[in-house]
Amino acid sequence: MPTRAPRGTIAPGLLFTDQHGDVAQLHGVGIRRYDGVFYAWGEDKTHGGAFGGVACYSSPDLATWTFLGHALAVDGAVPDLAPGRVIERPKVLRSAAGTYVMLLHVESADYGYARVGWAISDRPEGPYTYLHSERPLGNISRDIGVFMDDDGTGYLLSEDREHGLHVYRLAPDLLSVEEIVSTTLTPPSDHPAGPHGYESPTMVKHDGLYYLFGSDLTGWSTNDNKYATAPSPAGPWSEWRDFAPPGSATYDSQVSVVVPVAGSETTSHVYAGDRWSRDDLYHSAPVWLPMRIQDGRAELEWRDTWTIDPATGVIS
Repeated sequence: MPTRAPRGTIAPGLLFTDQHGDVAQLHGVGIRRYDGVFYAWGEDKTHGGAFGGVACYSSPDLATWTFLGHALAVDGAVPDLAPGRVIERPKVLRSAAGTYVMLLHVESADYGYARVGWAISDRPEGPYTYLHSERPLGNISRDIGVFMDDDGTGYLLSEDREHGLHVYRLAPDLLSVEEIVSTTLTPPSDHPAGPHGYESPTMVKHDGLYYLFGSDLTGWSTNDNKYATAPSPAGPWSEWRDFAPPGSATYDSQVSVVVPVAGSETTSHVYAGDRWSRDDLYHSAPVWLPMRIQDGRAELEWRDTWTIDPATGVIS
């Protein structure tokens, strides 16, 4: 079992704890900054792989976490939220109307369901009201990510196996999918069995360029995660390449989200990844690291311990 990081410190591979000293359930996490506060929504793995609720936390600095309760709870009256379901990758966007919209990877135990779910709330911490799930435009949907552009346009990133990683444009209210704007595939030369989409996707925009991140399909085992760049979510996307040292398996982690932290001195980026422990998902360790994004390049920087000043954006 990983040990716990000192509260207020980010230490890759060590567990975060909340105000009660409990392990923060930040697995498959989604993170957004609203009104100066970081909110995180994570998979509660108290019951292993089965749905245990979406845990919500707040933080002033991405290191000190306060548990706010379950934003979305297990609900036997709602088939998609019933015990035995699998709910992963909770991500939240705020609509122009001020509604908080949570998107989820909704699954059956055999991973044959492959749908996106929607829930809404008038507060970032919830509780959220579950709406429905669907296969977007009829496509299977497994790992997801979300992105909000500067003009308020929302996007869903969704992995569709051999058909690729789709970037969908969402409706203005964020509650439905309107169209696929681009699709990317792994390089065919890298995969004799055939190209496919990267999973656990996330996207950021920096200096007018879009960066798309994802992980290869290696089950519970980690791999060298990749990124591509484009002038628009519609592409064209560059070739995929490593952002961590080749062979490091992304410092033995899988990307969940890359968080921009815009401060008075600089805009920094935080890589939030997971080191999954299949036999003890509750204690699966976070691997959060500074990421340097500049001039079309993304590079993960290993530090044993570190902090970020949310006011200035400076990492130390």
